[in-house]
Amino acid sequence: MLLNKIQAAIPAYKLWLSEVHTHPGLYVWEAVQHFQNNWNPDSADPATMFENCFYSEQNRRLWQGENWEPRRIMSEFWKFDPLTVKWMFDDLFNETKSVDGRVGRFVFGCDSMLRDYKKAKPTSIENNHYHSDYRMISVYLAFRYPDLYAPYDFGIFKKVLTVLGARDLPEQDDLPRYFKVLKTLKTFLDKDSEVDELIQRHLHPKKHFKGKTMLPAADFCRFITE
Repeated sequence: MLLNKIQAAIPAYKLWLSEVHTHPGLYVWEAVQHFQNNWNPDSADPATMFENCFYSEQNRRLWQGENWEPRRIMSEFWKFDPLTVKWMFDDLFNETKSVDGRVGRFVFGCDSMLRDYKKAKPTSIENNHYHSDYRMISVYLAFRYPDLYAPYDFGIFKKVLTVLGARDLPEQDDLPRYFKVLKTLKTFLDKDSEVDELIQRHLHPKKHFKGKTMLPAADFCRFITE
């Protein structure tokens, strides 16, 4: 990425933050806070706990879309084999291990779980666990560790790299690289204290997550691609 392109985009982003009346991405900050308030894998009813972790008054696009329902199928997995699913999430959230290894094992776990689920329920019409594109896995990571991760979308990621002048554009999903790019962009945003001040003005203290987070970097990506 070219330094001058990043630096040139930050003033425009700040101007937008100062002028926009209702920030269109606040549902992400809201959803993160809701997850933080509800995540408890040791719950006596983990399926209900999991369902309660994902809520937004504004937008559910992070976990639900047309022909894309990762939250629903993962809830079914929690009901089917809660111990295995708990192990999958414990491993995914283990920051002592590499993120690419954790993500790979989680997808493998979803593949195995779907196979076992269909074997136990032969009349089930489920044929997809909706986690292979990493979008929902990035949501899990971002909600659990908002200071390290943010939701991922391959199309936006590739467009960001194009806009910022990166030479080596990815041809397929590369979640670890996305997280590294976010970290780089967040470093530049943090150097300008006005960015955080402008974002904080949009956040409600009881409704939105207000701690340290990678969400401004992801929001910056969305801004420069639009």
